[in-house]
Amino acid sequence: MASTLLKARSITKSTVSITSRLFPSLSSSSSSSSSSSSSPPCKTTHPITQPSQTKTPPSPKKVPFTVSVHGRTWEDPYHWMRNTNDPDFIDYLSQENSYAESFMADTQKLRQTLLSEMRSRMPAEVSTPPERLGPWLYYQYIPEGKEYPVLCRRLATEKKGWVGTLVNYLRGRSGKKEVLLDWNEIAEQYGYVHVGTCRVSPDHDFLAYTLDTTGGEKFMLQIKDLTTLRNIPKSRVDGVVSLAWAQDGRTLFYTVSDDNQRPYRVLCEKLESDSVVDVQVFTEDDSSYCVDISSTKDGKFITVFVIDASNPQEGLRRLCKRVPGVQYFVEHHGGFFYVLTNASLSEDKELSTGNYYLGRVRVEDAHLNNWQNIIVPSEGSSLQDMDILNGHLVLFLDEMGSPQICSINMPIDVDCKHCVEIDDLDPWFFPMPSNIRRISPGSNHFMSSAYRVVLSSPVMPDVIIDYDMSRRTFSVVHQEEVVGVSAATGSSSQTIHGEVDEVIEVSEEKEKDIQNYEIFSRKDFSDAYFCETKEVLSCDGVVVPLTILYSKKSHREDRSPGILLGYGAYGEVLDKSWCAERLSLLDRGWVVAFADVRNTLYFAVAQSLLSPNENESREKTRGGGGVPSWHRSGSGLHKLNSIHDFVSCGEFLVNEGYVCKDKLGAIGHSAGCLLVAAAINMYPDLFRAAIMKVPFLDICNTLLDPSLPLTVLDYEEFGNPQIQSQLETILQYSPYDNIAGGVCCPSVLVTSSFHDSRVGVWEAAKWVAKGKVGSIKHLISERNHSQGILSVETLNSVISQREPPPRYVDC
Repeated sequence: MASTLLKARSITKSTVSITSRLFPSLSSSSSSSSSSSSSPPCKTTHPITQPSQTKTPPSPKKVPFTVSVHGRTWEDPYHWMRNTNDPDFIDYLSQENSYAESFMADTQKLRQTLLSEMRSRMPAEVSTPPERLGPWLYYQYIPEGKEYPVLCRRLATEKKGWVGTLVNYLRGRSGKKEVLLDWNEIAEQYGYVHVGTCRVSPDHDFLAYTLDTTGGEKFMLQIKDLTTLRNIPKSRVDGVVSLAWAQDGRTLFYTVSDDNQRPYRVLCEKLESDSVVDVQVFTEDDSSYCVDISSTKDGKFITVFVIDASNPQEGLRRLCKRVPGVQYFVEHHGGFFYVLTNASLSEDKELSTGNYYLGRVRVEDAHLNNWQNIIVPSEGSSLQDMDILNGHLVLFLDEMGSPQICSINMPIDVDCKHCVEIDDLDPWFFPMPSNIRRISPGSNHFMSSAYRVVLSSPVMPDVIIDYDMSRRTFSVVHQEEVVGVSAATGSSSQTIHGEVDEVIEVSEEKEKDIQNYEIFSRKDFSDAYFCETKEVLSCDGVVVPLTILYSKKSHREDRSPGILLGYGAYGEVLDKSWCAERLSLLDRGWVVAFADVRNTLYFAVAQSLLSPNENESREKTRGGGGVPSWHRSGSGLHKLNSIHDFVSCGEFLVNEGYVCKDKLGAIGHSAGCLLVAAAINMYPDLFRAAIMKVPFLDICNTLLDPSLPLTVLDYEEFGNPQIQSQLETILQYSPYDNIAGGVCCPSVLVTSSFHDSRVGVWEAAKWVAKGKVGSIKHLISERNHSQGILSVETLNSVISQREPPPRYVDC
C-alpha cells in the first residue's frame, strides 16, 4: 500500500540477460509472486559447472520410455531428464551451457557495445515520486551503484501545532527519512532476493512482506515493527503468497501454498505482546482453484469470501455462488458491496457472457444474493476493471482498442431496477495522449480525491499523472528519465525527463483533442520512432491487432530485420510499454512488433473482415468482446487459433515490407514459448531465429502428470489430456511432440532455470535435445537449420516463471 515499486536496475553480463533486456518484459496487473527479470547473478553455488567451451553440440543419452494414453502410444527417449538429480542430466546441462557460449562467441563485441549503450541511458539514481498514505509519504529509490530498491517514508509536512510537533520529535519522527526495507542488504545476506508482496498496516506501525531468497519462488513471510525497525521474532512463515491486514493493525491474514505452489489455505496471525498466534481460517479442497486474499479499498472488509476487518473473529461470509468461468471482484462503499463480474445477465445464471458489468448489494442483504445490476458498458466498449475511492468510482475501459479511464461521483443514486450505461452517470473521462498502450494505477489512498496512474507507450517514457476528480484537472508529476537521448532525433545528448507540477484545466472542447497537448507530446519520441497498430486477417477471417514499432530514420522497407513478440496464454496483457533498452534495436533498423493473438487480454470490439454471409454465422470479433471472449477463443480446444494468429502477424510483416523475408525472428517467454515453438514447427521457413525464455514446450507430458505444479489449474487453459478429445487437440500443436526431423528450422536460443518452480528445466532440455539435426560445421556457418542452444542459469533465470512479471509491483 505504499508507492510504486521500482524494478532492479541491473543489466547482467551474460549473453542471455543482455538479450532479455532488449525487449520488454510481459506484464500483468495482478501478479503478486513474480521474480525480477533483471536480478543480479545469484551467489549461491550450483551443481552445474562451466567446462571449457566446445563447438560440438552435446548428444545426450536416450533411454527407452513409452507413453500410452487412450490407446495412443509414442516413444519419449528423453523422459529420463525429468530426474534433475541424475548426474548425466547435470553433465548434459553443463555441456549445453558451454556450447551456447561457444556458439555465441562471435557476438561478444556486439554484446559489450549493447551493454554499454543500455547502461548509458540509465540515470545515476532512480526514484519514484512520494505517495501519501495517511500522515506519511512513501517512496522508493535505487541508490547510485546499487542494484535494488530501497523503500522509505517520511512524515508529510503539515500544521500540527506545537503538541503534534513535540510528539513526533520525541518519537524521532521529525520529517526525516525512514528506511523501511533495503533490498540490497537482503541480497548481500542471501546472495539473491525477490520481494513478492509488501503491505503496511493501517496504523503504519508494521510492514508485512514476503521474501524469496533461493530463486524457487518459495516466499517467506516476515513482519517488521516500524517503530523499532526490527523484524518480529517468530513471525516468519514459509510458502506465503498474499497478505491483508485487519483494521486493528495487529491481525494479519495470509494465504499459504503447498509443495506444488498452489495457494490453498488462509491463516490469521495475531500479533501479541510476546508471541505470534496462528489460526486457520479457510481451506480450499478443490485443487482446480487457487486462493487469494486482499482487502477492500476502504479497509473495512477482507475478501477471500468476506471477513469484517473490524471484527475478524466473526469468520467468513460467502457473497456469490462459485460458477466455472465466472469471476467476481468485490469492493465496498457506503454500506454497499460493489462487484465487477462477467456472470450472465440472462435467465441462465450458469453461463458467462465474457463481458463485465458492475452490480451492487447492501451489506446486510448480501446473503440473499439480491444483486442489483447498475452499470453496463455502452456498445463498442468493454469494462475491464474498477477502483473505488471515498468520493469517486473509477472505471477502466477499452473503447475500440483505446484504453480509457473515467470517474463517477459517489455515492451513486440511480434506480437499480434497470441497468444504466456509464454515459448516464455524468462520467469524467481522464484526458490522455492518443498513443497510450498501457495504464497502471498507483496505490491511490481511499480518502484521496486525486487518482494517480502511470501511462506508457512504446514511444513515450512512463509518465505519472495525478487526475483531480473533484476539480476535473490533471497534473504531470514525474516522467521516467532517459539519459543521452533526444525526443526529437532519438540520438542526441539531451536528457529526457520530467518533474512538473503544472495543473491543466480541461474544458469540453480541449478534452476532445487532448492528444495535441504540449504537456504530453513534448515528452515522447514519436518524432523519431513510429508506432502504429495494424489489423491483420487471420486464417479464419478474424482480425488480429498487430502493433509495429520502428525508427523513422533507420528503417528500410523490405530490408530491415524484425522481431515478433507474443504470449497468448492466460488472457495476459502483452506489455507494450516504454523500454529504453529497445532503442538499441530500433536505431539499428530493427522492427519490433507485438501480436495481440487470441488468448491475449485485448478488448477492442468490431466486426471481422468476413463477407456479410459469413458474418451471420460467425462471431463478430476483433481483439475481444463478443462471444466467445478473446481469451477463450484462443485457449483450450481453440488454442490453435492463437498460433495461426501469430503466424499471420509474421507473414503480414514480411508481405507488407516491414521486415525482410529472411530476417524475421520471434521471441517468447514461458507459456508464450508454446506459441512461438508451435509456429516454428508449422511454418519453419517463416522465422530465421527465435529466443525462448523459460519455455513451456512439453505440454502433453506435463499435463499428463497432475503432481506437477500448475497442471490441474492448466486444464482450463490448455485442456486435459486425460480426456481423449482434448488429447487429440493438444497433440496437434504440442511443440515437443511435433518436431519434424530433417526440416530446416531457425536458430533458437533457449534459456531456462534449474530451480524454476513453474516450468521444469527438463522442458527446455528435452526440446533442445530432440530438435538437434544436421552438421555442426554447417550450423555454425549458416545458422539456419534446426538449432537448439540451451543456456541454464543458476538459481535465478532471466525470467523464471510462466506468468509474466509485472513492470511495477504494488507495495
